[in-house]
Parts: sequence; C-alpha cells; structure tokens
Amino acid sequence: MRGHLVHRGDRYYAVVYEGIDPATGKERHRWYPAGTTRKGAEKVLGDLVKRVHDGDYRAPERITLGDYLVERWLPTKKAQLRPSTYASYKNNVEIHIKPRIGLIPLQKLQPEDLDTFYAQLLIDGKRNGVGGGLAPKSVRIIHGIIRKALADANRKGTVIRNVADLADPPKIRVGGSRAMTVWSAEELRQFLAGIEGSEWYAPIFLAANTGMRRGEVLGLPWRNVDLNTGRLVVDQQILSVEYGAQVADVKTTNSRRTIDINERTVAMLKVWRRQQLEQRLSTGQRDDDDFVFTRPDGKPIHPDFFSQSWAKLVRESGLRRIRLHDLRHTHASILLKEGIVPKVVSERLGHSSPAFTMTVYQHVLPGMQADAAAAFSAAVFDRRQVNDDA
Repeated sequence: MRGHLVHRGDRYYAVVYEGIDPATGKERHRWYPAGTTRKGAEKVLGDLVKRVHDGDYRAPERITLGDYLVERWLPTKKAQLRPSTYASYKNNVEIHIKPRIGLIPLQKLQPEDLDTFYAQLLIDGKRNGVGGGLAPKSVRIIHGIIRKALADANRKGTVIRNVADLADPPKIRVGGSRAMTVWSAEELRQFLAGIEGSEWYAPIFLAANTGMRRGEVLGLPWRNVDLNTGRLVVDQQILSVEYGAQVADVKTTNSRRTIDINERTVAMLKVWRRQQLEQRLSTGQRDDDDFVFTRPDGKPIHPDFFSQSWAKLVRESGLRRIRLHDLRHTHASILLKEGIVPKVVSERLGHSSPAFTMTVYQHVLPGMQADAAAAFSAAVFDRRQVNDDA
C-alpha cells in the first residue's frame, strides 16, 4: 500500500509514501489536503496512488504549470467538454500558457506571475508575437482556463490555494472589447449587388437577412427550412475543431430559435435549392446531412474558409472592411435604426435578453435618441401649432 487516509478535525488528508529519505534513512510521506468528506478523500488518494503505480507520480514541488496542464488536467477534461471547447482549451494552453509561464513550478506560481503574463498577452500575445496583442476578452478566456485548472489542483491537494483568484485579469468594458464596425443599409445593398454572381452569394445573403452566426449558416440543414411559411429553425452549427469542421449544438439555449425570413430570402433559397439539386443529379453527389450550403463534394464548409472568402470579397468590393461576424451586427443595427423593438431583434439573434441586445448595440442609441426627441417635439408642439392655426 503506497497511501492511506488520515482524518483530523473536520478534514481528511491523503498520505502518500515516497520511499526512504537518503539523508535520514527514514520513510518519507507526503500529506495532501483531501477535503471534508471521506468519499472525496478516497478519490484524491486513488488518483495519487494510480499515478504512483503508473510511474507518473512526482512530488508537487517538481511539477511545472505546463506539465500539470498538458499531462494531468487536459486529459481529464477531454471527456467532459464539448470538442470545440476542449480544442480551445488545448490551443490556449499550447500557444499561450505553456510557452510563457509553463516552466514555473506549480506550487511556486504567484498572482504576480499571472498579472505579468496577462500584461504581456495584451502587448504581444498574438501567435509568434506578430500583429500585436490579444483583446482583453481573449486574455480573460485564458485566465478562466488557468483558474479552472488551479481550482481542480487545489481541490485535489496539489496546491494549497488558487492563485488565479488573486490575479487581476484585464477588464472588459461594457458593450465589448473592440469598437464595432457595421455597414449602413446602402453599403450592404451595394455589397450584395456586387457579389451576386459569386458562389458565396447565397450564404452571405442568408446571413445578412437573418443575423445568423457563420457556424449557424453553415450548419443549417434543409429539413429546418420551410419555404412555404418563410421560417427556418436554428438548432445546430458547424464549428472549427482542431483544423476540422464538426457539427455541434448551438452556442446557448437561447441560440436555439425560429427565424422568419422575408420574400427575397425565400426566393433566393428556392433558386439555390434548385441549382443544388441539379448539380447533385449531374455529379451523383450525395449529402447525407442535407446541408443548405456545402463544399462541391457535399461535405460541410469549414467556418474559417467562409471567413477567408468573405474577407477577399470585401477587399475586392472597395467598401469599408468589416469581419464576417460584423454582418450579424449590421443586421441588428439596421433593424434597430428602423424602429424594430429590441425584443424582436433579440429573438432573431438568439440573445439572452433585450437588455443584452441594447448593451451590445448601444452605438445605435445616439441616432435613435435624436429621432425620439424630434418625434416628441413634433407630437407636442407641431400638432398644437396646427390646431391653433385651424
């Protein structure tokens, strides 16, 4: 037996045998805090003993942050997380965390180490330091990964405290971490007219007219499109997972929604459906998933390829450059400026609440406030003048 439990006061401790101390000739044991319940303590002890038997055990002071994350923490998370979430964790660990602070011994990691790390990421955190720093939101995501990992280490007794709780990640200002860039209705009209002959016209037209995310557009199956009623259902998406494209659930519960589409969009989809069926008949191609938009071989389109193709079309158009995701913002901004109530816009976008929608699109408010002031003046004063003249 290489380990046992000790109960002292209201806490349990897992005690692991580490061999004979060469300096004293006595047995050496290490104590690990294992929680307040015997069941939890038995799990901690079991994990420690297994690592001893597997030859994977190292004294805590010899484990680096990078080794802990890659060898111990990430493998336990793979079965617990969605593939896209796990891939995001893994990429952030390998690209950002391990190269910069991975060699720090886990037990010697300090809040100041994390504060300095976050500051560096904001300055030159992009891959290979090219292109400047990461956005505050991205740095906070990395902070969240470290915090979760250290919380698990603390719960299992590998560290005595979670230093990430004491660190200061960058704050994200209300409304987002970057200035939102959107097109006007005229700019969007001009762009769509200019790409009408492009292979990307149909998915971009749908995104522009619904505010759907890129993964939701690419993951939309024909079974979720009712061209008779002019409605479609969003209940899945295509995600980029370790350089591949995978079908996954939508982002949140609110993202699962029904969207009404206008007559122009219905007409466009009918034409697109007819062209797609004709192509499949001529080539013998099958699409078992029945996606509305696919590669020539019927397989899902990779989201990054969609974004890259969008960027090329925007450059060629000569219009102000916006991201593909900004097309979603453009849809919402135009609706709000046209007086559509925030609740309806929120439902189309799949937001958690109208309040969140208005927080995100607060840049639209100044113009709406001016319109409201003018409308009030017209209602109170202009109408009174007309009545007085009569």
